[in-house]
Amino acid sequence: MIEVLSNAALATVQDQGREGYLRYGVGTSGAMDRVALSVGNLLLGNDDDAAGIEIPMFPFRVRFTADVAFALTGADCVARLNDRPVLPWWTLMARKDDVLTIGVPTTGARCYLLLEGGVDVPVVLGSRSTQLRGEFGGHEGRPLQKGDVLQVAQLQPAAPSGEREYAGFGVTSPSCTLRQSTAVPEASPDETVVRVLPAAEYESYQDASIEAFWRESWKVTPQSDRYGYRLSGPVLSPRQPLEMRSHGIVPGVIQVPPSGQPIIQLRDAQPSGGYPKIGTVIEADLWRLAQARIGSKIRFAKTTYREALDALDEVEWYVNKLRQLVGLHRSAPRP
Repeated sequence: MIEVLSNAALATVQDQGREGYLRYGVGTSGAMDRVALSVGNLLLGNDDDAAGIEIPMFPFRVRFTADVAFALTGADCVARLNDRPVLPWWTLMARKDDVLTIGVPTTGARCYLLLEGGVDVPVVLGSRSTQLRGEFGGHEGRPLQKGDVLQVAQLQPAAPSGEREYAGFGVTSPSCTLRQSTAVPEASPDETVVRVLPAAEYESYQDASIEAFWRESWKVTPQSDRYGYRLSGPVLSPRQPLEMRSHGIVPGVIQVPPSGQPIIQLRDAQPSGGYPKIGTVIEADLWRLAQARIGSKIRFAKTTYREALDALDEVEWYVNKLRQLVGLHRSAPRP
Protein backbone atom coordinates (compact mmCIF):
# COMPACT_ATOMS: atom_id res chain seq x y z
CA MET A 1 0.00 0.00 0.00
CA ILE A 2 3.00 2.32 0.36
CA GLU A 3 6.38 2.64 -1.30
CA VAL A 4 9.19 4.26 0.66
CA LEU A 5 10.74 7.15 -1.27
CA SER A 6 13.33 8.20 1.32
CA ASN A 7 16.58 6.82 2.64
CA ALA A 8 15.78 8.28 6.08
CA ALA A 9 17.79 6.32 8.61
CA LEU A 10 16.26 4.06 11.26
CA ALA A 11 12.58 4.18 10.24
CA THR A 12 11.29 0.79 11.37
CA VAL A 13 8.10 -1.25 11.58
CA GLN A 14 7.00 -1.49 15.22
CA ASP A 15 4.00 -2.68 17.20
CA GLN A 16 3.47 -2.75 20.99
CA GLY A 17 6.49 -5.01 21.48
CA ARG A 18 7.65 -8.55 21.98
CA GLU A 19 6.62 -9.65 25.46
CA GLY A 20 7.57 -12.83 27.31
CA TYR A 21 10.99 -13.51 25.81
CA LEU A 22 13.37 -11.63 28.11
CA ARG A 23 14.26 -14.91 29.82
CA TYR A 24 15.59 -16.16 26.49
CA GLY A 25 17.71 -13.08 25.89
CA VAL A 26 15.28 -11.41 23.47
CA GLY A 27 14.51 -7.76 24.16
CA THR A 28 11.05 -6.21 23.96
CA SER A 29 11.55 -3.92 20.93
CA GLY A 30 8.27 -2.21 19.98
CA ALA A 31 7.32 1.42 19.62
CA MET A 32 9.30 3.86 21.73
CA ASP A 33 6.10 5.91 22.16
CA ARG A 34 3.47 3.25 22.79
CA VAL A 35 0.79 5.85 23.48
CA ALA A 36 1.22 7.40 20.03
CA LEU A 37 0.97 3.98 18.40
CA SER A 38 -2.14 3.10 20.42
CA VAL A 39 -3.90 6.33 19.51
CA GLY A 40 -3.12 5.94 15.81
CA ASN A 41 -4.56 2.44 15.80
CA LEU A 42 -7.67 3.63 17.64
CA LEU A 43 -8.26 6.39 15.11
CA LEU A 44 -8.12 3.91 12.23
CA GLY A 45 -10.14 1.14 13.82
CA ASN A 46 -7.11 -1.17 13.87
CA ASP A 47 -6.41 -3.94 16.34
CA ASP A 48 -4.52 -2.70 19.40
CA ASP A 49 -1.40 -4.64 18.38
CA ALA A 50 -1.37 -3.52 14.73
CA ALA A 51 2.04 -2.43 13.46
CA GLY A 52 2.97 1.01 12.19
CA ILE A 53 6.10 2.84 11.07
CA GLU A 54 8.25 4.66 13.63
CA ILE A 55 10.11 7.57 12.04
CA PRO A 56 12.98 9.23 13.95
CA MET A 57 14.77 10.97 11.04
CA PHE A 58 13.30 13.52 8.65
CA PRO A 59 12.20 14.27 5.98
CA PHE A 60 10.44 10.97 5.26
CA ARG A 61 8.44 10.39 2.08
CA VAL A 62 6.14 7.59 0.93
CA ARG A 63 3.92 7.04 -2.10
CA PHE A 64 0.58 5.32 -1.65
CA THR A 65 0.11 2.44 -4.08
CA ALA A 66 -3.62 2.09 -3.33
CA ASP A 67 -6.41 4.01 -1.61
CA VAL A 68 -6.02 3.75 2.16
CA ALA A 69 -6.76 5.78 5.29
CA PHE A 70 -3.78 6.77 7.43
CA ALA A 71 -2.94 8.67 10.61
CA LEU A 72 0.08 10.57 11.91
CA THR A 73 0.75 10.62 15.64
CA GLY A 74 3.69 11.23 17.96
CA ALA A 75 5.93 14.20 17.18
CA ASP A 76 4.15 17.23 15.69
CA CYS A 77 5.62 17.19 12.20
CA VAL A 78 5.08 19.53 9.30
CA ALA A 79 3.49 17.07 6.85
CA ARG A 80 1.79 17.31 3.46
CA LEU A 81 -0.22 14.90 1.35
CA ASN A 82 0.71 16.16 -2.10
CA ASP A 83 0.04 19.89 -1.53
CA ARG A 84 -2.46 19.39 1.28
CA PRO A 85 -1.35 20.02 4.90
CA VAL A 86 -1.72 17.06 7.25
CA LEU A 87 -2.49 17.76 10.90
CA PRO A 88 -0.82 15.75 13.66
CA TRP A 89 -3.03 13.29 15.55
CA TRP A 90 -5.40 13.22 12.59
CA THR A 91 -6.67 10.79 9.96
CA LEU A 92 -6.88 11.34 6.22
CA MET A 93 -7.76 9.33 3.13
CA ALA A 94 -4.91 8.83 0.67
CA ARG A 95 -5.51 7.95 -2.97
CA LYS A 96 -3.36 5.82 -5.21
CA ASP A 97 -0.16 7.69 -6.22
CA ASP A 98 -0.55 10.35 -3.51
CA VAL A 99 2.78 11.30 -1.92
CA LEU A 100 3.07 11.95 1.82
CA THR A 101 6.01 14.08 2.95
CA ILE A 102 6.75 14.23 6.68
CA GLY A 103 9.02 17.13 7.59
CA VAL A 104 11.08 18.02 10.64
CA PRO A 105 9.00 18.05 13.86
CA THR A 106 8.17 21.32 15.55
CA THR A 107 8.05 19.40 18.84
CA GLY A 108 8.98 15.85 19.73
CA ALA A 109 11.42 13.40 18.18
CA ARG A 110 9.48 10.46 16.70
CA CYS A 111 6.51 10.38 14.35
CA TYR A 112 4.28 7.36 13.74
CA LEU A 113 2.66 6.61 10.40
CA LEU A 114 -0.29 4.24 10.87
CA LEU A 115 -2.16 2.62 8.01
CA GLU A 116 -5.71 1.32 8.02
CA GLY A 117 -5.41 -2.40 8.78
CA GLY A 118 -1.83 -2.16 10.08
CA VAL A 119 1.45 -2.88 8.31
CA ASP A 120 1.65 -6.46 7.07
CA VAL A 121 4.96 -8.08 7.99
CA PRO A 122 5.56 -11.58 9.41
CA VAL A 123 4.86 -12.19 13.09
CA VAL A 124 8.10 -13.35 14.75
CA LEU A 125 7.97 -14.51 18.38
CA GLY A 126 4.54 -13.00 18.78
CA SER A 127 5.31 -9.55 17.38
CA ARG A 128 5.79 -7.63 14.12
CA SER A 129 8.34 -5.32 15.74
CA THR A 130 11.79 -4.86 14.25
CA GLN A 131 14.60 -6.23 16.44
CA LEU A 132 17.61 -4.36 15.09
CA ARG A 133 20.20 -6.10 17.26
CA GLY A 134 18.99 -9.57 16.27
CA GLU A 135 18.10 -8.53 12.70
CA PHE A 136 14.66 -10.12 12.73
CA GLY A 137 11.03 -9.00 12.77
CA GLY A 138 9.65 -5.97 11.00
CA HIS A 139 10.59 -5.64 7.33
CA GLU A 140 13.46 -8.10 6.81
CA GLY A 141 14.82 -7.30 10.27
CA ARG A 142 16.20 -3.92 9.23
CA PRO A 143 15.35 -0.22 8.92
CA LEU A 144 13.28 0.76 5.89
CA GLN A 145 15.06 1.79 2.72
CA LYS A 146 14.16 3.64 -0.44
CA GLY A 147 12.17 1.32 -2.70
CA ASP A 148 10.68 -0.86 0.06
CA VAL A 149 7.00 -1.64 -0.51
CA LEU A 150 4.74 -2.41 2.45
CA GLN A 151 1.23 -3.87 2.37
CA VAL A 152 -1.54 -3.61 4.94
CA ALA A 153 -2.61 -6.64 6.92
CA GLN A 154 -6.40 -6.26 6.95
CA LEU A 155 -7.87 -3.63 4.65
CA GLN A 156 -11.52 -2.87 5.33
CA PRO A 157 -13.97 -2.47 2.43
CA ALA A 158 -14.60 1.12 1.38
CA ALA A 159 -17.85 2.86 2.30
CA PRO A 160 -20.28 3.55 -0.58
CA SER A 161 -19.06 7.14 -0.71
CA GLY A 162 -15.51 5.93 -1.16
CA GLU A 163 -14.47 7.44 2.17
CA ARG A 164 -13.65 5.59 5.37
CA GLU A 165 -15.82 6.65 8.32
CA TYR A 166 -12.75 7.55 10.37
CA ALA A 167 -10.99 9.68 7.74
CA GLY A 168 -11.00 13.38 8.63
CA PHE A 169 -11.13 12.78 12.37
CA GLY A 170 -8.55 13.57 15.04
CA VAL A 171 -7.84 13.99 18.74
CA THR A 172 -5.75 16.12 21.08
CA SER A 173 -2.28 14.83 21.88
CA PRO A 174 -1.50 13.11 25.20
CA SER A 175 0.89 15.93 26.09
CA CYS A 176 -2.17 18.23 26.22
CA THR A 177 -4.29 15.78 28.21
CA LEU A 178 -2.12 13.70 30.53
CA ARG A 179 -1.06 15.75 33.51
CA GLN A 180 1.87 15.09 35.79
CA SER A 181 1.98 15.30 39.57
CA THR A 182 2.10 18.78 41.08
CA ALA A 183 5.35 17.65 42.69
CA VAL A 184 7.01 17.49 39.25
CA PRO A 185 9.16 20.59 38.69
CA GLU A 186 8.20 22.92 35.88
CA ALA A 187 10.24 22.25 32.75
CA SER A 188 11.87 24.74 30.43
CA PRO A 189 11.02 24.51 26.69
CA ASP A 190 14.01 22.24 25.97
CA GLU A 191 13.48 19.95 28.98
CA THR A 192 11.54 16.73 29.40
CA VAL A 193 10.60 15.86 32.98
CA VAL A 194 10.06 12.17 33.74
CA ARG A 195 9.14 10.53 37.03
CA VAL A 196 11.64 8.09 38.48
CA LEU A 197 11.63 5.45 41.21
CA PRO A 198 14.87 4.88 43.14
CA ALA A 199 16.38 1.52 42.14
CA ALA A 200 18.41 -1.19 43.87
CA GLU A 201 21.78 0.59 44.08
CA TYR A 202 20.36 4.06 44.75
CA GLU A 203 21.66 4.19 48.33
CA SER A 204 25.12 3.10 47.16
CA TYR A 205 25.80 6.57 45.71
CA GLN A 206 27.29 9.51 47.52
CA ASP A 207 24.85 12.02 48.98
CA ALA A 208 26.15 14.77 46.67
CA SER A 209 25.59 12.53 43.63
CA ILE A 210 22.06 11.65 44.69
CA GLU A 211 21.26 15.31 45.20
CA ALA A 212 22.70 16.17 41.75
CA PHE A 213 20.75 13.31 40.16
CA TRP A 214 17.46 14.98 41.10
CA ARG A 215 18.53 18.63 40.91
CA GLU A 216 20.43 18.86 37.62
CA SER A 217 19.33 18.63 33.99
CA TRP A 218 20.85 15.84 31.90
CA LYS A 219 21.67 16.34 28.23
CA VAL A 220 20.69 13.65 25.71
CA THR A 221 23.92 12.98 23.81
CA PRO A 222 24.30 12.07 20.11
CA GLN A 223 25.27 8.54 21.20
CA SER A 224 21.61 7.91 22.08
CA ASP A 225 19.28 5.63 20.11
CA ARG A 226 16.56 3.01 20.57
CA TYR A 227 18.94 0.98 22.72
CA GLY A 228 19.31 3.72 25.28
CA TYR A 229 19.75 7.41 26.01
CA ARG A 230 23.29 8.24 27.04
CA LEU A 231 23.23 11.35 29.20
CA SER A 232 25.84 13.92 30.12
CA GLY A 233 25.90 15.93 33.33
CA PRO A 234 27.43 15.73 36.81
CA VAL A 235 29.51 12.62 37.52
CA LEU A 236 27.62 10.18 39.76
CA SER A 237 30.03 8.61 42.22
CA PRO A 238 29.36 5.53 44.39
CA ARG A 239 30.33 5.47 48.05
CA GLN A 240 32.72 2.65 47.21
CA PRO A 241 33.56 0.71 44.02
CA LEU A 242 30.62 -1.39 42.81
CA GLU A 243 31.20 -4.75 41.14
CA MET A 244 28.11 -6.62 40.01
CA ARG A 245 27.20 -9.68 38.02
CA SER A 246 24.95 -9.24 35.00
CA HIS A 247 21.30 -9.20 35.96
CA GLY A 248 17.93 -8.58 34.31
CA ILE A 249 16.98 -5.08 33.18
CA VAL A 250 13.92 -3.61 31.46
CA PRO A 251 13.19 -0.42 29.48
CA GLY A 252 13.33 2.62 31.76
CA VAL A 253 16.12 1.38 34.02
CA ILE A 254 18.80 4.03 34.61
CA GLN A 255 22.24 2.45 34.87
CA VAL A 256 25.49 4.16 35.80
CA PRO A 257 28.68 2.88 34.08
CA PRO A 258 32.16 3.63 35.47
CA SER A 259 32.16 7.01 33.70
CA GLY A 260 29.45 8.18 36.12
CA GLN A 261 27.22 9.33 33.23
CA PRO A 262 23.78 7.65 33.30
CA ILE A 263 22.27 5.49 30.55
CA ILE A 264 18.49 5.05 30.33
CA GLN A 265 17.70 1.66 28.84
CA LEU A 266 15.03 1.79 26.12
CA ARG A 267 13.02 -0.53 23.85
CA ASP A 268 15.94 -2.18 22.05
CA ALA A 269 18.03 -2.61 25.19
CA GLN A 270 19.53 -6.00 25.87
CA PRO A 271 17.67 -7.87 28.63
CA SER A 272 20.63 -8.04 31.03
CA GLY A 273 23.48 -5.83 32.18
CA GLY A 274 26.03 -5.45 34.94
CA TYR A 275 26.03 -1.73 35.65
CA PRO A 276 24.47 -0.53 38.94
CA LYS A 277 20.95 0.88 38.79
CA ILE A 278 20.24 4.25 40.39
CA GLY A 279 16.63 4.63 39.24
CA THR A 280 13.88 3.59 36.86
CA VAL A 281 11.71 5.84 34.70
CA ILE A 282 8.12 4.79 35.37
CA GLU A 283 6.24 3.01 32.56
CA ALA A 284 3.68 5.84 32.34
CA ASP A 285 6.40 8.34 31.34
CA LEU A 286 8.34 6.27 28.79
CA TRP A 287 6.33 7.87 25.97
CA ARG A 288 7.48 11.31 27.16
CA LEU A 289 11.06 10.08 27.18
CA ALA A 290 10.67 8.72 23.65
CA GLN A 291 9.92 12.24 22.38
CA ALA A 292 13.06 13.84 23.89
CA ARG A 293 15.36 15.05 21.12
CA ILE A 294 19.09 14.60 20.83
CA GLY A 295 20.67 17.64 22.47
CA SER A 296 17.64 18.37 24.66
CA LYS A 297 17.64 17.99 28.44
CA ILE A 298 15.96 15.56 30.81
CA ARG A 299 15.14 16.12 34.45
CA PHE A 300 14.22 13.42 36.93
CA ALA A 301 11.37 13.85 39.42
CA LYS A 302 11.27 11.47 42.38
CA THR A 303 8.02 9.56 42.74
CA THR A 304 6.54 6.66 44.68
CA TYR A 305 5.29 3.23 43.69
CA ARG A 306 1.71 4.28 44.41
CA GLU A 307 2.06 7.40 42.26
CA ALA A 308 3.59 5.31 39.47
CA LEU A 309 0.55 3.02 39.47
CA ASP A 310 -1.81 6.00 39.48
CA ALA A 311 0.06 7.48 36.52
CA LEU A 312 -0.30 4.24 34.58
CA ASP A 313 -4.02 4.21 35.37
CA GLU A 314 -4.26 7.72 33.96
CA VAL A 315 -2.68 6.65 30.67
CA GLU A 316 -5.14 3.76 30.46
CA TRP A 317 -8.01 6.17 31.20
CA TYR A 318 -6.84 8.47 28.40
CA VAL A 319 -6.71 5.64 25.85
CA ASN A 320 -10.09 4.24 26.92
CA LYS A 321 -11.66 7.71 26.76
CA LEU A 322 -10.40 8.10 23.20
CA ARG A 323 -11.76 4.65 22.38
CA GLN A 324 -15.21 5.82 23.49
CA LEU A 325 -14.97 9.09 21.54
CA VAL A 326 -13.87 7.32 18.36
CA GLY A 327 -16.73 4.85 18.81
CA LEU A 328 -19.22 7.70 19.12
CA HIS A 329 -17.81 9.34 15.99
CA ARG A 330 -18.22 6.17 13.97
CA SER A 331 -21.74 5.49 15.22
CA ALA A 332 -22.98 9.04 14.56
CA PRO A 333 -25.49 9.32 11.66
CA ARG A 334 -23.92 10.41 8.37
CA PRO A 335 -25.62 13.02 6.19
